[in-house]
Amino acid sequence: MMDDRPSKLILVPILAVLFVMIGYQYICPAGSHSCHFKAGEKLRGVSLLSTPYMDSDDFYRDQDLEDDSPPKVPSKFNFSERDLGRHVEFNIRGDDVIVFLHIQKTGGTTFGRHLVRNIRLEQPCDCKPGQKKCTCHRPGKEESWLFSRFSTGWSCGLHADWTELTNCVPVLMDKKEAQTNKRNFYYITMLRDPVSRYLSEWKHVQRGATWKTALHMCDGRSPTQDELPNCYNGDDWSGVTLNDFMNCPSNLANNRQVRMLADLSLVGCYNLSSMNESQRDHILLSSAMSNLKNMAFYGLTEFQRKTQYLFERTFSLRFIAAFTQINSTRAANVDLSEQVRRRIEELNFLDVQLYEYAKDLFLQRFQYSRQREHQEVRLKRREERRWLREQKEQNRSPKHKGGGNRGGRREGGFEKEGDFPTTTEDYTSQVARW
Repeated sequence: MMDDRPSKLILVPILAVLFVMIGYQYICPAGSHSCHFKAGEKLRGVSLLSTPYMDSDDFYRDQDLEDDSPPKVPSKFNFSERDLGRHVEFNIRGDDVIVFLHIQKTGGTTFGRHLVRNIRLEQPCDCKPGQKKCTCHRPGKEESWLFSRFSTGWSCGLHADWTELTNCVPVLMDKKEAQTNKRNFYYITMLRDPVSRYLSEWKHVQRGATWKTALHMCDGRSPTQDELPNCYNGDDWSGVTLNDFMNCPSNLANNRQVRMLADLSLVGCYNLSSMNESQRDHILLSSAMSNLKNMAFYGLTEFQRKTQYLFERTFSLRFIAAFTQINSTRAANVDLSEQVRRRIEELNFLDVQLYEYAKDLFLQRFQYSRQREHQEVRLKRREERRWLREQKEQNRSPKHKGGGNRGGRREGGFEKEGDFPTTTEDYTSQVARW
């Protein structure tokens, strides 16, 4: 008699593979994008984005979100749980408005395009070919839910800052849409490493950019020529060297991010004689930090995937395509000596402090959000396991004593179709066993 043990040994792994494949078809049916596996990665079967607004198009992976950040470290600042927890019940059908504060050379153009072209909406923004602006109306209404360069244009001035926007946006939208109800304005922005941002602005100005049409409105007026003198003669500053760019004392590139986020009314706007320089700097930095912390959301250019993740978690809105991290920029290609780098940091010493604060808070918010997310997943799995245990216990115990088809079960274990245990959409528990 022939020994059939080798054939059995071959058959066992084949059956195991078939079992896993069949199970996989239940978890990840054809056409679904909910399951992403890398080489050597175990089956998971549950999306980490488990909040109600998440769907099957989960292109996030743990490693993708963790790769672009330093190891977890304690915060240098005393952030409260309220500072870290960020979730907005954004009502796109009601009176809520997202206001994007666009700081120059922070990746705001790319992020602004994501807002009008890349968010999954019931009524997507209407972006016509060849036109920069899109119409972003609420479902069934001719009212805009987004105030940004690509939706409403520079309605409050070119690259309007926090001081301009908070004074202009409510009045402007009331006039335009004859709104009677009180709106909720959610301010958002993007920040960037100060040295990289400064170099990027220099390269941009070198190619002819001026932003000279910016209003710089503060306390009802624009600054005078004496308060804000030009750094150049003629139409623009094309071809300016980095040294000349750094040597202009009235260059708005210096500490631009702090000035764009601070309440300039607190320091007499652009009137530098209203107080001493040290006091002015302290007030500006404190105001910028406070406004940034209290904004509904801000992202960092250097952390695109985390920016996308936190925006989605904050507003319960989902982007269609993943953000892309681009590290090869004009600023990155500038060869700097250590001396020049230190000079740029000195010129932007307020921005350096703001960015250190912003990066710390950003990463702490990310860690906090991920922890909350993992807690939600664990709770969901616990509830599923409890439900399965209850179902098994119910199936094992007879419904009636005494036997017989009337009180017992028919052949096959169940009396009628209604006795079959219902299945769940999420097969987490089964996957854990596999």
